[in-house]
Amino acid sequence: MSGFSLKGRKALVTGSGRGIGRAVAESLIACGARVAINDIDDVRAERCASELGESAIAVPGDVSNSSEVARIFEAMAESFGPIDVLVNNAGADRAIPLLEIDEAEWDRLMTINVKSVFLCTKAALPAMIEKGYGRVVSVSSMVARQGAMNGGIHYASSKAAILGFTRTLARQFAYAGITANAVAPGVIDTDLIAENMTADVRAKIVSLIPLKSMGDAIDVGAAVAFLSSEESRYITGTVLDINGGFWIG
Repeated sequence: MSGFSLKGRKALVTGSGRGIGRAVAESLIACGARVAINDIDDVRAERCASELGESAIAVPGDVSNSSEVARIFEAMAESFGPIDVLVNNAGADRAIPLLEIDEAEWDRLMTINVKSVFLCTKAALPAMIEKGYGRVVSVSSMVARQGAMNGGIHYASSKAAILGFTRTLARQFAYAGITANAVAPGVIDTDLIAENMTADVRAKIVSLIPLKSMGDAIDVGAAVAFLSSEESRYITGTVLDINGGFWIG
C-alpha cells in the first residue's frame, strides 16, 4: 500500500467510524493522504479520528441530508483545504424478505445507500473541477452483480444503482481530470456481517468461496487506496471485485 501515491491529497471517507470505512481511511493515511472521518455517530467519528492521529479529523453527520453534507464539506475545507478524493462508503442493510419490506423501509435504505452518494459526489465536484483533478470511489457490493443470497432485495438494488451512477459519472466528468470507480466487496468479515448472518449461513457461504475464507476490511482498503492514487490515473468507470472468487464475471 505504501507504494501508492497519495501524498498531499485530502480525502473524505463516509461511514468510516468502523469496519470497511475505517480500513479505507487507514489505507489512505498510510499512502500519505489526510482523511476526514465521517460517521453518523459523533462519538465513533471522534474516536476513530483520534486513534488515526494527526492525519485525520472528525466530520460527523448524516450524509443523506443535504444541509449536513454542506456542513461536512465546509468543515473539511476549513481544516484541510478542498477535497481531492471522495470515498462513498456509508451504507446500511437489513436482511429481510421482499414481502416484509414496506415503503418506508425501502425509502430508508435507498436514502442511506444511494442518496448519500449523489449528495456527497455533487458536493465534491466543484472543487475537483476547479483543480482539474479528482478521485471518486464508491463502495458497491457483489450482490449488485449476482443478486443477494442473504441480504435484502432493496440492499442489492441500492448497490446496483451505485454502479450506474459511477459509470455515468466517469463518462461525464473525465474532461475535468476526474476518475470515478467502484469496488464490489463480497463477504467481508465486519460488524455488519455479524449482525445479519447466522453461524450456519456463514459456514455455508465460506464453503462456496474458492479462497475458503471471508475477506478482511483491509482487503477493501487496499483496493480503494489504489483507485484513489496517482497510479490509477488511466482507470475510470470500472468496478473492482473483491470477493475471493465467489463471483467471477
